[in-house]
Amino acid sequence: MPLTNSWTRSPILAAATVAIALSTGLLTAGNAQAQTTLVQCVGTETDAYNPGVTFQPHEFSITLTGQYSSCLDSSGHVTSASYGPEQFSLNAGCDNLLEGFTVTRTFTWNTGDSSVLQGSGQSTEVGGTVITTITGTITRGRFQGESAVQTITLPQPNVLACLTTGYTGATGIATLTLS
Repeated sequence: MPLTNSWTRSPILAAATVAIALSTGLLTAGNAQAQTTLVQCVGTETDAYNPGVTFQPHEFSITLTGQYSSCLDSSGHVTSASYGPEQFSLNAGCDNLLEGFTVTRTFTWNTGDSSVLQGSGQSTEVGGTVITTITGTITRGRFQGESAVQTITLPQPNVLACLTTGYTGATGIATLTLS
């Protein structure tokens, strides 16, 4: 069952979103030689793990959904987007991160059309937070041929559950840039 957190609507989320956008280069001062950004989106991703993830590696299913509540589009048409639910299985443990992987992800825009991202990704752990970066190209639909970078930052606040029944999910900030 997806987790919901009341903090996703707070000023803390807004501040964290700006901080991540600045640190990942999503917000930069204009430069005549910089690549043109077509779309920038900020929102959340929620992941659920069944059964819970423990330190002992085992197979479990992941169900994830993403919602971009704020998108800036150079044409002014795209204002929000979503993806998922997606479901897949993984054999891992709490201290084993996703190494290189490939992904096909469909983003549905508020305009009613969609974009299909073909990409590759990698996850790392920094200070109790799992950061996943996916890079690729939009292969079908709106923005076809454009480059895409998606970053998902999932704090792991209940990591001690890895010692008992297992860690069952996380919600964090997701960003998407198409250029």
